[in-house]
Amino acid sequence: MVSQEQRRRQLAREKFLRQQQRRTSARRKARTRNAAIASVLGVILIGSVALYTTGVVLKDDDDKTNANAEVTPSPSASKKAEDPCDKPAEGKVKTQTWKKEPAMTIDKSAKYAMKLSTTCGDIGIDLKTSAAPHTVNSFNFLAGKGFFDHTPCHRLTTNGIFVLQCGDPTGQGNGGPGYNIPDENLKDKSLKKNTYPAGTIAMANTGQPNSGGSQFFLVYQDSPLPPSYTPFGTISEDGMAVLKKIAAAGESTGAGDGAPSATVVIDKATVTES
Repeated sequence: MVSQEQRRRQLAREKFLRQQQRRTSARRKARTRNAAIASVLGVILIGSVALYTTGVVLKDDDDKTNANAEVTPSPSASKKAEDPCDKPAEGKVKTQTWKKEPAMTIDKSAKYAMKLSTTCGDIGIDLKTSAAPHTVNSFNFLAGKGFFDHTPCHRLTTNGIFVLQCGDPTGQGNGGPGYNIPDENLKDKSLKKNTYPAGTIAMANTGQPNSGGSQFFLVYQDSPLPPSYTPFGTISEDGMAVLKKIAAAGESTGAGDGAPSATVVIDKATVTES
């Protein structure tokens, strides 16, 4: 006969076994559920990785396509002309100025020529000595001092008038030798119908009479201008070819009046009696 104490222990043991069975079953179910979840997640993860990897590849291809589109201009896009000129010669611009116009040292009855050795080629000029003696004398003086050497031609106009302007040691359009020279030769027979013909070299000024200094302009195409700028020379045929090459490269602003796109620097200017 089972005692009460034995019966109590037996019931407790059976209860413990049932609890263990339920826990084992629960753990088994949990493992199965987790395995299923892990399997599903694994499929999703693998799919996501595949999509992500594909996306990266497509993105790289897209980036490459965009990069090519940016660096390759469309047929309608305008291309900037290549610089047709060489690098400037070594040297520095001189900044010397003078208080008054130099004394007359040239022979007014002689013939003089000026050569502008530029980074774009040589520009030869026959000077009108007898018609513009003050101007020719000033250029002879300044060239002898090396005033024009290493100076940039700072302005090119390609709309309305067609000139290349040089002679400013600052390269900004407001420099000069410190003195002014008188206007000359304003009734030159070449100035017809308020036009400066191609091949003319003339003095720039402030718009006031007798305000010329060292700045000058080279006309590469007939330009309508009032006869207010001293014409003092004629550009050679080879010099005109150089000017047209500079003009073909255009100016930097796109507005038709600005610094030339070509690197135009006067390496050396010389005036000689011929």
